[in-house]
Amino acid sequence: MPLSTQVQQAVATRLDRFFDGLRTESAEYGPDAALFLDAADETLQGGKRLRARFCHSGWRAVARFADRGATETDPLWDLCASLEIFQSAALVHDDLIDNSDTRRGRPAAHRALQQRHVGQTWAGDPEAFGRSSAILLGDLLISWSDDLLEQALAGHPFAAQVRSVYARMRRDVTVGQFLDIAEESAWKVSPDDEHAQRALRVVSLKAARYSIEQPLALGAAFAGADADQSAALRAFGLPIGMAFQLRDDVLGVFGDESVTGKPAGDDLREGKRTVLIALTRERLDASARRLIDEMLGDPQLDKDQVAALQATIAGSGALERVEEMITAYAAEADRALVGARLDNASVSDLRDLARAATVRTA
Repeated sequence: MPLSTQVQQAVATRLDRFFDGLRTESAEYGPDAALFLDAADETLQGGKRLRARFCHSGWRAVARFADRGATETDPLWDLCASLEIFQSAALVHDDLIDNSDTRRGRPAAHRALQQRHVGQTWAGDPEAFGRSSAILLGDLLISWSDDLLEQALAGHPFAAQVRSVYARMRRDVTVGQFLDIAEESAWKVSPDDEHAQRALRVVSLKAARYSIEQPLALGAAFAGADADQSAALRAFGLPIGMAFQLRDDVLGVFGDESVTGKPAGDDLREGKRTVLIALTRERLDASARRLIDEMLGDPQLDKDQVAALQATIAGSGALERVEEMITAYAAEADRALVGARLDNASVSDLRDLARAATVRTA
């Protein structure tokens, strides 16, 4: 069985066990609360388990360098699973902020909760109920991620180091999410030649550190990594994280809906001020920039308008430039592992994971 499948199955088992306990504890809350827990459980179905896989890889690279016979424990899987719960919280809030209707080919959490309101024939505005409930759902998932983290760290010798990395991760992604929102407004008063750098800062905080670098650092800290080992994994993780998000930005404009689970051009309708858009604007004259600015963020963009924007982006050379950046980041990451005091087999697995994260269609 491939290692990635083993990790996914182990994390799924831990999540199932954790939720079984929560359902037992929450029985006294009544049937309406059960509906809420069901919505939380649904957010954890599917996905690539990328953060859990990088966390496991960080642990493995350090633990098996020190002891080739080191084996995974339940607390390690709890740590990996806590990242997946936190990711679900981030996605619930992200979809709410972006007014996204779908996630992984299913209704986004606020839409699913809206549908539950309708199905129960409750009074009031179903849409308002869905949005309000999704805010609380995201908060609940964050608290659960903390609960599972603490379960993983009970009596652990490196608990303080792991908590420090986890806390920084939560701060970074929250600030990064705000900067992402702010950029949708602040771009108008920012010099055109600064847009790409501002977008890259959002990529670093909201995605690169949180998706790759910090999960690696968490796994490494859990294994007792020294400063050099941690530095090597971070030097690998950050550029891979940058490449991962740039690939995500490309898919947000050019992705196949049947593969990504989100409508083609969704980032255009949401008005995302990504590196791809910033580089496009740099290469357009003033009138063409005004046109793309007028269209970007229009939720009613039809297929022809999306196709026109796609053609403009590709024709500007921005798509090619972003592909070059992805390749350069991947090469930078690969160099960071050369000579590192890490388990060789785990380094090979890390390189495979990096390819999967940056050369993908969903």
